This record gives sequence, structure tokens and C-alpha cells, in this order.
Amino acid sequence: MTHGQWTRRDFFRRSAVVGAAAVAGPTLLAACQSTESGNTLDSAKSAKTIRIGIANEAPYGFADTSGNTTGEAPEVARAVCKALGIDTVQANVVPFDQLIPALNAKQFDIVAAGMNITPTRCNAASFSNPDYSALTALLVPSGNPQGVNTLADVAAKKVKVAVLSAAVEKGFATAAGVSEDQIETLDTQDNMLRAVTAGRVYCAALTDISLKWLVKQNPNAGVEVTPGFQPTENGQPVQTAGGFVFRKDDTSLRDAFNQQLKTLHDNGEWLRIVTPFGFDQSNLPKADLTTDKLCAA
Repeated sequence: MTHGQWTRRDFFRRSAVVGAAAVAGPTLLAACQSTESGNTLDSAKSAKTIRIGIANEAPYGFADTSGNTTGEAPEVARAVCKALGIDTVQANVVPFDQLIPALNAKQFDIVAAGMNITPTRCNAASFSNPDYSALTALLVPSGNPQGVNTLADVAAKKVKVAVLSAAVEKGFATAAGVSEDQIETLDTQDNMLRAVTAGRVYCAALTDISLKWLVKQNPNAGVEVTPGFQPTENGQPVQTAGGFVFRKDDTSLRDAFNQQLKTLHDNGEWLRIVTPFGFDQSNLPKADLTTDKLCAA
């Protein structure tokens, strides 16, 4: 997902440093390897620096107009890492579908990109406790002339829907009965918006947080966001939550991160951090929504 106006569609194809002005090009990604060996947490504490991966999905993790990395996930990660004695959080931008492969290749140590916790992803990496939960919504033309409010409506009315490459919404759509020829997979939030406004698709599916942010950044685009809803699979509502992602052998880093994340959730600091990005109290995960449960779903 891309932040800002359409004319900046390629602006974020670079790496940024959270809390600093230094920006490095994405061609440096492979060369900027993270910890080569040993305990990642201890090494990061010693260096006072850790590297995260983002995918320019506003408002989850993106570069602002000054080139600094911000968003819900990087800001929460920065607060957690500061509590762990890690002062600097550097960010690398990679395509969303390459975040876990790049993590496992040690190009960075944490994915901080608002990634939904799913069984398939849990097989490839280790997730934190849920950081947030969010409903699904649709971006539709203003007035929603087709009356499409859910993915089941997309299937019934046989309209076209755009989804983000490697995101969970395509699976939600097919589970709702949307046929493959109704689905257009696109690489950025910006291109999804363009597809709706140009009429190539009727709607686009993402989290309600993402779509509300997109409309806020493009107030004259002639689109609106449907009320949020829970997707269903096999007739059952799907619980969704996003978290931070670690390599499977980085258990000490994950566990220390979880401890500080819980503190932020419990003391109200998390809500203060995330409110500027369109999150509110309703996005705080319920206690019974656990990573183990989401990984086993």
C-alpha cells in the first residue's frame, strides 16, 4: 500500500531509517545484512541498533514525505526496542510477498509491516503475540451504487474486486465464492485505488484501517469505505490479527519483544502510539486471541 497522492506512486521504493534522516536505496538491501551469527537480541543490544522490514503499506509501515519510516508497526517496534535498550531501528523496504524470505535471509531481524498471522506464514517464521486486530472492508465508488458491502456481495453481484499481492484478502474472497476471473491482484495500495477510480474493478478489499487511511490521503478520489466486516471461511467467521515476525531460531528476541509489547498494550502507551494512524481501542486484540490459535486456524 502506498502513502500519499498518486503522483508519488514510486516515492517509497527505498529504505529509510526510523528516527533518523538517513535513507538508503533498495539496491543496498542484500548488502545490509543483519546479525551474522550469535544471539540476535544480545547483538542488537550491544550495537544499540536493529533492522526491520516494511513494505510501504500505509498506515502500517511507510516512509513519510521527509523519507523517514513511520506507521503503526515501526512506531510500536521503536517503543519496544527502546525498552529493550536498542536505540536505533533501521528499516528496509521490500515487496510484501518478500518480507518473510528476506527476514530468513537475515536482511533484517524483524518484520514490522502489519502482517496477518496465518498458518502458512507461521510455518515459515515465528510471530509475536497479536499486536492489533482489524476488520476487512471494501473500497467502492462514492454512493456505492451496486450496494456491495461484503465479499459475499462481490460474489453474488459478479463484480470485480482488487486485492493486494500476497495479502490475505484474496483467500477471503475465494472463500466467499468470488471466482478467480473476478479478482485482480495488484502490487500497491495506490494501484488498487486507481483500479477502482478508473472502473477496471468495482471495489478493492483490504483492512478497514488501510482503506480509511487511503481515502483520507485522497479526499477527492470519489471513493468511500464500506463498514468493516469479518470475513468467513466454511461458513465460520475468521478472526484476524497482525503481529511482528521473527526468524524461528530468534526465540529470545521474540520473547523479549512480546514482554514489552504486552506492557505497551496494558499501560495505554500502545493506544497513544497508534491513534495517529487510525487505530483505536477496538483494535486492541482480545486476550483470548492468541498467536497459537491463529497459527492453528
